[in-house]
Amino acid sequence: MKTMKIDFRHSQAAHCENGATSNLLRYHGIELSEPMVFGIGSGIFFSHMPFIKMNKIPVTSFRPYPGMIFNRVTKRLGVKIVRKKFSDPDMAMTELDNLLEKGSPVGMLVGVYNLSYFPPEYRFHFNAHNLVVFGKEEGKYLVSDPVMERVEKIDYEELKKVRFAKGTYPPKGRMYYIDDVDTNYDLKNAILVGIKMTCKHMLHIPIPMFGVKGIRFLAKKMNKWPEKKGPKIARLYLGQVIRMLEEIGTGGAGFRFIYAAFLQEASKLERLE
Repeated sequence: MKTMKIDFRHSQAAHCENGATSNLLRYHGIELSEPMVFGIGSGIFFSHMPFIKMNKIPVTSFRPYPGMIFNRVTKRLGVKIVRKKFSDPDMAMTELDNLLEKGSPVGMLVGVYNLSYFPPEYRFHFNAHNLVVFGKEEGKYLVSDPVMERVEKIDYEELKKVRFAKGTYPPKGRMYYIDDVDTNYDLKNAILVGIKMTCKHMLHIPIPMFGVKGIRFLAKKMNKWPEKKGPKIARLYLGQVIRMLEEIGTGGAGFRFIYAAFLQEASKLERLE
């Protein structure tokens, strides 16, 4: 069996998209920590959208839509990227192999439920998990999953299955990779742009389901859950909020710890104008 292996350094992270972005940038010569990626990408956010359900429970999110952090960071650093999605699973796998042969590590969205290396207690129907595939050995793909301690391996059929998982926000074989890098990027400007967007989105979106207004909106609804939904459903709703807040790769506290680390790291740079 053909071996394809790229000299790619795997590093564990608290959150998958931050970690995948940081690892891909590092491979292309841009060293940014996970908190710095998260801050530049305006990653901290809040939304509670009762009309969108995941596992029959309203969606509460402490981050923007999947893919936005990667898009914002690369744009603000002048990095050219390519994004693709597919309707044909075999075509998606062929394109992946072609990129690996060219020496390009590939980021992608997958469903968590059928990832064999995930502990059973962490497998649920979540289709926006990011990982990087960077090679192939003995018929298995080499996977840099940012939330795992070491490099994992999965076979062709398993990777195809998780790339085309069903359910809410199906990944549809989505993948992305870095095409060109400008190493003369303006880090200070990228930081400032990231902070300003974060402030704008948390404070000035007029719709009450987002930002600080959204937190207040959810708090009022939570008080009424036991009465309106009954104790059993109220517990399920609350459990989902806690899971999204503390467990789904956020590093805890709805990303606030990671964002605080970003501000601390940014403060050590020369004065930002």
